[in-house]
Amino acid sequence: MKTKISTEAAALWQLAWPVLIGQLATVGMSVADVAMTGHLSAEDLAAVALGTSLWAIVLVTVMGIMIAINAVVAHEVGASAFERIPHIMRQSMWMAFGVGLLACLTLNLSTLVFDYLQLEAGVHAKAAQFVHVISIGMPAFAMYRALYSYTTSLNQTKPIMVIALGGLVFNIIVNWLLIYGHWGFPQLGATGCAVATGLGLWLMLGAMAWWIHRAPAYHQTFPFTHREAPHWPEIRKMLRIGLPIGVTYFAEVSAFCAVGLLVARFGNVPISANQIALNFSSLVFMVPLSLGIALTTRVGQTLGEGDFVKARFVSWVGVGLSLAFAVLSAAFIALFRHQIAAAYTSDQAVQEMTATLLLFAAIFQLSDATQVAASCAIRGYKVTRTPMLIHLMAFYGVALPVGCALGLGMVPDSMSWLPQQPMEAAGFWIGLVLGLTVAALLLVVFLQRLSASRINFAADSGKIAG
Repeated sequence: MKTKISTEAAALWQLAWPVLIGQLATVGMSVADVAMTGHLSAEDLAAVALGTSLWAIVLVTVMGIMIAINAVVAHEVGASAFERIPHIMRQSMWMAFGVGLLACLTLNLSTLVFDYLQLEAGVHAKAAQFVHVISIGMPAFAMYRALYSYTTSLNQTKPIMVIALGGLVFNIIVNWLLIYGHWGFPQLGATGCAVATGLGLWLMLGAMAWWIHRAPAYHQTFPFTHREAPHWPEIRKMLRIGLPIGVTYFAEVSAFCAVGLLVARFGNVPISANQIALNFSSLVFMVPLSLGIALTTRVGQTLGEGDFVKARFVSWVGVGLSLAFAVLSAAFIALFRHQIAAAYTSDQAVQEMTATLLLFAAIFQLSDATQVAASCAIRGYKVTRTPMLIHLMAFYGVALPVGCALGLGMVPDSMSWLPQQPMEAAGFWIGLVLGLTVAALLLVVFLQRLSASRINFAADSGKIAG
């Protein structure tokens, strides 16, 4: 058994590590934006923090929708139905283009929320402009993620790594030129970050399309041999899988970003500290997320082969591997929280508050890693609605209500044993810890029941030995 576990863990890691580097590079763009504006001015940092809160909600929702392509193509790969993949991918690009345009419109309209926050005039203007400019990259991002899912399902993950690293280098260079105004370029501050990221996403899309066209690994399933009109039944099938995933991602990320917006009323220091803590947590989260992406592919391919027992085994190896990493990351964050804060900003007040929030980030590593691995394994089964409901309940039924009660001092009189004074950012983070824990527990239980039911169904159907 130990040999089987180590073999499967190695297979998952072989698929996941290039995805991890690619994910880290992609998140690194946001890290660079926050860190580089943090050394320009508190106002620009606050603007990027608020703008990123809205950008991240829409971006991750689109990413979730596109994950459907991973599950669909992985099943076809497992069943050796390679002739079906080009048609699926042509339709997925139509879907991605439409989703990207809708996301761009949504992102621009979302800046209206700034009118209802008690923001300083300079921060308000810069945050809105940041969002308007960065939205130009949304159609490119949606189409890039469609190709991302395609190449991952074919076990070709190194292109993701190389292209993302190139995008990060481009982002840092253009940030340096436009944030600070070097080499005769205008000093755009927060807006410079948006220009760099938006253009970088279009560059990454072009690079991925070029790689797929040139690399031999894609010749058997190359999707761009001819044009094809939208085929709505195929697109609807992918949307039925993808939209619940998008809502799932929206529930989690919007809860985190809503905390960022709610904390805004307490001033620039809490805004900045909250954004830095979230930013670093997102960076660490890329490891379990990358394992989860690999897990969706492995489970989908195994189910395409018709091996339900192995699919359950793969699922639990993935969950265990993700949890093992979480133990290490929690210890690292707790021990080095002050050094992490100092790496982001030179403002002493922001550093102190960031170090406090990072303690909560360390605590929720265990539940966060568990819930993402379990939910990704479930997606490999093409089951997405129940995880969506679990996440909606965990974040909007637990995390945000508890966070508002503690953070804003809205604790009922009947709960006098809880702090009655607003705990500000710390209160919201306590709510996030509880919400993630609820999600992890429920998703683990559902994965166990789902995998067992599929094995039992296959046994009753005579597909496997009873």
